[in-house]
Amino acid sequence: MIRQTRKLRKTKDGVVEAFVTVSGVLLLASLAPALSSGLGMKQSQDRALADHSRPSEVRVNPQNELNYVWIPPGTFMMGCSPGDMECRRPEKPAHRVTITKGFWIGQTEATVAAYQRFASATNREMPFAPSFNSGWTNPGMPMININWEEAQAFCAWSGGRLPTEAEWEYAARGGDPHPRYGQLDDIAWYGKNSGGRAHDVAQKQANGFGLYDSLGNVWEWVNDLYNEDYYRDSPQRDPTGPAKGEYRVLRGGSWFYFPRFVRVSVRLAGDPDGRVGNFGVRCVVRMPDP
Repeated sequence: MIRQTRKLRKTKDGVVEAFVTVSGVLLLASLAPALSSGLGMKQSQDRALADHSRPSEVRVNPQNELNYVWIPPGTFMMGCSPGDMECRRPEKPAHRVTITKGFWIGQTEATVAAYQRFASATNREMPFAPSFNSGWTNPGMPMININWEEAQAFCAWSGGRLPTEAEWEYAARGGDPHPRYGQLDDIAWYGKNSGGRAHDVAQKQANGFGLYDSLGNVWEWVNDLYNEDYYRDSPQRDPTGPAKGEYRVLRGGSWFYFPRFVRVSVRLAGDPDGRVGNFGVRCVVRMPDP
């Protein structure tokens, strides 16, 4: 199992911030408000789509005003990437998964601006802002400090849901079987280049599906419950996660983490009630016809 250490510090304005340090690959998120081709298989994608949407088509969701990308159905290898020597138990074994239905997923992580619209429409209070976005004055940054229920509610209000873990990884890989779809500094904000904060979305290189920040910037809540051994017997078609579990899965790494955590197969277990300064969300939605 893994250890986490939570450290407190005061900012210049006297606000106490909590930061989490970890050893290993599993983080159990604190309830405290943290403020701040080796396998010989090429990933295949079914391009014959019933609704005739084009792969990588982008549309604006009128509810939250975020861009969404069409992800076609297809088959890929989920879990530990070929040749990745940093994989741990929760990422193994690599296994073939088929996504039978295409879906629309956020081209970026949900932004502060989008979440503010949600909060205003549903009479919710905004969570406490981090010191690097005091008062939520930067609307282009990813929304953080939201727990799993709030992420789920935001996606429902947006006209959709949280992605399954399999949908998330399929979209995040963008057709690339490697641990990352490009050079780390080109595609992600992480511990060594972030300056200790999140950054506006879509500032780095997109993946093959046109998604930004699918690695780095903030961890993204998904719908699945967490079981570190789920891959041993998970379904090959449209897996939706284990039936029981205490924690929820987050994916993608963040501005706070070392490079080994910013790999597409890394799985994080988070307390669903936890609010952490590098936890955000990317939704799957139903898009109206243009």
